[in-house]
Amino acid sequence: MANIAFLGTGLLGSAFAEAAAKRGDSVTAWNRSIDKAQALSQFGVKAAATPAEAVRTASRVHIVLKDDAVVEEVIAAIRSELSADTILIDHTTTLPALTAERAARLHAAGVKYLHCPVFMGPAAARNAQGSMMAAGPKALFESVQADLAKMTGRLEYMGERADLAAANKLFGNAMIIGLSAVMADVLTLARASDVNGEDAIKLLGLLDLNGMVANRGVNMAKGNFTPSFELAMARKDVRLMLETTGKRPMAALPAIAARMDQLISAGHGAADASVVGIDAVPRP
Repeated sequence: MANIAFLGTGLLGSAFAEAAAKRGDSVTAWNRSIDKAQALSQFGVKAAATPAEAVRTASRVHIVLKDDAVVEEVIAAIRSELSADTILIDHTTTLPALTAERAARLHAAGVKYLHCPVFMGPAAARNAQGSMMAAGPKALFESVQADLAKMTGRLEYMGERADLAAANKLFGNAMIIGLSAVMADVLTLARASDVNGEDAIKLLGLLDLNGMVANRGVNMAKGNFTPSFELAMARKDVRLMLETTGKRPMAALPAIAARMDQLISAGHGAADASVVGIDAVPRP
């Protein structure tokens, strides 16, 4: 049985704490709104009044907070209570540059720190599903690898570079947010076309999105824009989409159309539609 602490019991942090208590760990939790920590008492989680109190006897401290500023504030509040063997595991989505600086500073001071952001919601956290990434010293990761594996369906060690998990978390969230915006536009198109929204979303199942990432995405990363769907033709299709939706609010397609127009004006109309990523890749 491990003695662990969770700092931050929002939707994700509370789910992690609940799951840990159900696994038999001794869990103490802190949250700025103490009622959220106290609500976990039904699972055997002890609520602490301060972050320092929460970590006082913990061998492992999990941070699940809002942003870099709050992470810094809370770490400052607990530093005096961390033993030489306490491992600090930060699940917060943070700025890569600040994550690297924080890790270097803490490691230099002898604090054992790993950055371990996740791709999971509360339900996945309760059931050890979803994905978790880890970045930091390999030996430190290996010392908690078995414990972290109990929290997730997939655990990926990104390497020693402290900001790699932070960067990859932003990559993944960009895809999630971007896909949500495009699906919103699909639903707007469906409504404008008098098509049931659920039927429109089901149609997306005909697309091999994983294949598009593996093929088109890799070609984009290499700067290969050999056409299979010319930008000029894709722009025509976007025009049809925008004409169909009329004055209805759109989340992504108007900005995509504007970018396409820039690239067509610059002479890229015969390239593949994926040339929208041309400025993101190195050029010879």
